[in-house]
Amino acid sequence: MQGKIIRGIAGFYYVHNGSHIYECKAKGIFRKDGIKPLVGDNVVLEVLDEEKLLGNIISILPRSSEIIRPAVANVDQAMIIFAIQKPDPNFNLLDRFIIYMEQKNLPCIICFNKQDIASEEEKAAIASAYEGSGCQVLFASALEEDGLEEIRKVLKGKTTTVAGPSGVGKSSLINKLQTGTYMETGSISVKIERGKHTTRHSEMIAIDEDTYILDTPGFSSLQLFDVEKNTLKDYYREFDDYSDQCRFLDCIHQNEPDCGVKRAVDEGRISKIRYENYLLLLDELANRRQY
Repeated sequence: MQGKIIRGIAGFYYVHNGSHIYECKAKGIFRKDGIKPLVGDNVVLEVLDEEKLLGNIISILPRSSEIIRPAVANVDQAMIIFAIQKPDPNFNLLDRFIIYMEQKNLPCIICFNKQDIASEEEKAAIASAYEGSGCQVLFASALEEDGLEEIRKVLKGKTTTVAGPSGVGKSSLINKLQTGTYMETGSISVKIERGKHTTRHSEMIAIDEDTYILDTPGFSSLQLFDVEKNTLKDYYREFDDYSDQCRFLDCIHQNEPDCGVKRAVDEGRISKIRYENYLLLLDELANRRQY
């Protein structure tokens, strides 16, 4: 029997086969081969007890994508959720998310929740800052159920990993997106007490036919791996239009004279928020290389 892992916790994996959810253990061969099943994996399982919906995962089918933070597989895109206020968005962390998802070749959507408590000027400033990032920017309010239809449109027919820091209303927004029951989850809740307010484990949720979201734990930091100081600029797409105006071909837009990117920042054509984050990350990468 084939199915998809929708949740993993404490060595148990919950596999949905289209009609039921089976509680499974992974065969020891996975540990021997250094393979860890991930939420989103398509797997083959053997049923041990049909009445109790128990089974074993015996193989993992090839993955189309894999990311480690959050640890999920077979996703089509990422949606990063921040609050526009309360808490104020950490744009440095947001840029880290964008870079990480681009490293994984995943299209990225940025969604700012709690737009009901923000002014139009604040929304416009944020939209302007990230319009050149290569990401689609959306605004929503889980409290007022505003902006949900636009989110549903970009999620439809795809598997989307949803991530972001704690306290931004991520779980509230996800709950509002569920308009029907597309996946029976009673067999999970019998065995696991799910927290009411905090997601502690990655979990796949069906919000429409052929439309899944992977809800992941909130976190407040993200290290940049496999990024070199001289390649960081490649992840800031808005730099591309001005880098050919730099005097030096290998310009990293930091201290070099006659830099087209720095000139664009001074003239307001590149967001200062994004550029200042870029400089902070450059320093971090430079310091990391010293140790």
